[in-house]
Amino acid sequence: MFRPLLSCLAMASMFGVMNVQARQESDFDLLVGTYTQGASQGFYRLGFDSQTGLIDSQPRQVVQAGNPSWLALSREGGYLFVANENGPGQADERGKVSSYTVDGSSHQVTAINQVASQGDEPTHANLTLDQRFLLVANYAVQPRPGGSLAVFPVDSSGRLGDAVQVLGPNPPSKVNAERQASSHVHAVVPAPEGDYVVAADLGADRLFVYRYDPSLAQPLRRAAHPQVRLPPGSGPRHLLFSEDGRHAWLTLEMSAQVAVFDYQNGQFRQTQLVDLKGSDKRQAVGASGLHASADGRFLYVANRGDANQLLVFGIDPASGHLKEIQRRSVEGREPREFSIDPSGRFLLVANQKSNQIVTLRRDPQTGMLGDIVQALDIDSPSALVFLPAAR
Repeated sequence: MFRPLLSCLAMASMFGVMNVQARQESDFDLLVGTYTQGASQGFYRLGFDSQTGLIDSQPRQVVQAGNPSWLALSREGGYLFVANENGPGQADERGKVSSYTVDGSSHQVTAINQVASQGDEPTHANLTLDQRFLLVANYAVQPRPGGSLAVFPVDSSGRLGDAVQVLGPNPPSKVNAERQASSHVHAVVPAPEGDYVVAADLGADRLFVYRYDPSLAQPLRRAAHPQVRLPPGSGPRHLLFSEDGRHAWLTLEMSAQVAVFDYQNGQFRQTQLVDLKGSDKRQAVGASGLHASADGRFLYVANRGDANQLLVFGIDPASGHLKEIQRRSVEGREPREFSIDPSGRFLLVANQKSNQIVTLRRDPQTGMLGDIVQALDIDSPSALVFLPAAR
């Protein structure tokens, strides 16, 4: 299952002369979430060398879990929250969310507790900015019960309480008879000022905006401007705010587009719509993850389907508008998620359907993606999260 390519072994030997101190400074832990219908056992803690871009072929820790497809860290990295994407027809038919401690020195992951997600197939989770609640998106493949947003209290020890609020399902758009017959909440994100929470509903073709008040027993209520309408049949998936909080980018999975917004105080104004499709408009498409570089200059967006590409965009700092600068094959199938390493010199892609994590070189100055460094076999990878440097 963890079998590096021969070329990667050769590269590793080239760097065998690195001094011990450099190895220590470049050594990071990478958490890999997966789907467990096949050979995967749960999620994995792997070593990553930011000097070479190589992932260790043997895991430092294997955490047994059912479908830990999404991983979310607390701000300081001491707690980990996992969406267990279970549902009807699977070994475990109940969606769940789990919490873990992460030791600051050893990075050993230890289970705290697990609760029902109050929905099917939870695909995404985020902490509120004050870290008092975990927000969970229940995608729900089947029309009943339909997608929902669930809110879970988190105590000072990282323990999850039972859900205090479940919102949804939302009225579906039904533009696509197969995929939009019901609500499918795909992501939930706190807005940067901390007073709002935004849910992306693929089945409804809308963003839903909630006012957040932690003093209430049920902390979310409809905002003054509660909905953002999106193109019919576009299928909103993941939302990302700019570092300064003035702009936001949203992947539209079904239409393979990125919507760009100005944002202020719970209100969105769309200013650009960027097409991810190539010259062959008949290609099957499926926009997925998006992440910005640490310096805020570049946005990376994954497109699945037949394309299997990463698109690199330059970001205009004044408007948040995007300008395409590169299309790069992910060297595999179904790039569900990806992550830029702490050095900024590598980008790792979780190619779910070709069962590999592919590491590409990245130029921090131009944002461009280069050669493959490694293709590491792992069954159904779905999430990649770097832990903070060990204390």
